[in-house]
Amino acid sequence: MQRQRKILWGKAAAVLGAIPLLIWAHEYGPDAGYSNVPGELGTCAQSGCHLGTANNPANQGSVAVTFPNGQTYTPGVTQHLTVTISDPATTQKAWGFQLTARNSGSAQTEAGTFASNDANTLIMCAPANLSTEREVDYSATQPQVCPSNMPLQYIEHSLTGYNSTKGPSSGTYQFDWTPPATAVGNIIIYVAGNAANGDLTTSGDHIYTKTYTLTPSTGGGGPLPAITAVFNAAGYQTGIFPGSFISIQGSNLSPLPYADWSNSITNGKLPASLSGVSVMIAGKPAYIYQMIPGQINAQAPDVGYGSMQVTVTTPSGTSAPFTVNSQEFAPAFWQWPNNQPVATHPDFSIAAKNGTFTGTTTVAAKPGEIITLWGTGFGPVTPAVPAGQLPGSSAGSPTANKVTVTLNNAQITVIGAALSPYPADYQVAIQIPASLANGDYPLVATVNGVSSPTMTFSVHQ
Repeated sequence: MQRQRKILWGKAAAVLGAIPLLIWAHEYGPDAGYSNVPGELGTCAQSGCHLGTANNPANQGSVAVTFPNGQTYTPGVTQHLTVTISDPATTQKAWGFQLTARNSGSAQTEAGTFASNDANTLIMCAPANLSTEREVDYSATQPQVCPSNMPLQYIEHSLTGYNSTKGPSSGTYQFDWTPPATAVGNIIIYVAGNAANGDLTTSGDHIYTKTYTLTPSTGGGGPLPAITAVFNAAGYQTGIFPGSFISIQGSNLSPLPYADWSNSITNGKLPASLSGVSVMIAGKPAYIYQMIPGQINAQAPDVGYGSMQVTVTTPSGTSAPFTVNSQEFAPAFWQWPNNQPVATHPDFSIAAKNGTFTGTTTVAAKPGEIITLWGTGFGPVTPAVPAGQLPGSSAGSPTANKVTVTLNNAQITVIGAALSPYPADYQVAIQIPASLANGDYPLVATVNGVSSPTMTFSVHQ
């Protein structure tokens, strides 16, 4: 859509005086040209925008961009970028940004294109003289394309993003950048971030800027990733299940023999890419837990239900789309050998038949004992915990739908079912019937009419 310039200097002074200050606050993103590109409009740290000095040493925050491949690019290969604006000041609690990419030899030459992954960002298009602009909002069905007479692109926060990221310490935005199809030498990424106080005036905001120089990669050109299956990581039910753990199988899915997110979680946010690998489901990034060349384990993003497409992108390129079905429930327990569910005693020691693990003594559940089962796919919790973050203080949130469990084909007592301290992981506490004899019994969990695969559970006095 065409967006009017926010500062209309041609208006009469009386009219300007009647306009409340909040319209200058840019909670819906700045005009084109405020990402600190030389010769453009600066950083918005000026009168009529956000008063103050960019990178004021008195302010201790920052703006940073995370690049999945380090500071390199492969021509034509899409990268999933993350922008984080942070500030330790307790007064700063609203977050915005604007970013663009330019050829190092010409600050007026756009380098590549941007694409929003969700409604938290939008694209501003403009000609080189910034005389006009056009806003292109996120769409799940239509690409974001700038007119040919507006070749400059800026990606920035939207009003939705401003509202959804409000809170203390930091705000994060994610989107895709596709560099030019052929190497153009070094590319400079310009980004300006606003750590605002959220009062929708021009005062009290902290502006930060940073530039990154990306060099052409000598890599790329390897075999493209290919997907052959997508399923529940615990129970192997095919499809995806929003917020739960999934596995993606195929070939060339990772350039590394092994990687996981243990060193890539920042401020409780799970990584949307590892070592240049990213997964997109219905246009939203999944959160990669582990990967090897033949398999990726990830938390599915919060998407809808029905048919949708999955792609994997590596430094070599993007896979062909793989069509899956998304549904709300797919309860399943993690597995130990011999089809036993992952289970623990009240002291968190392993509850499994002795001999399950070579060289380790394990104790089976006893009649009357309370046991915790661990799994995924049990659906939403109350209050909701968005995909892509550690549960934190939300650990223990109960499932929104009642969970029942049968043992030896008879329903048993479920103490509760809730989100564990680990993302996409659930705990189901059950009480073993006191009268149950020693033996190995079938165990099944059901939520909202959907049952888990049958497990073998051992009970021994």
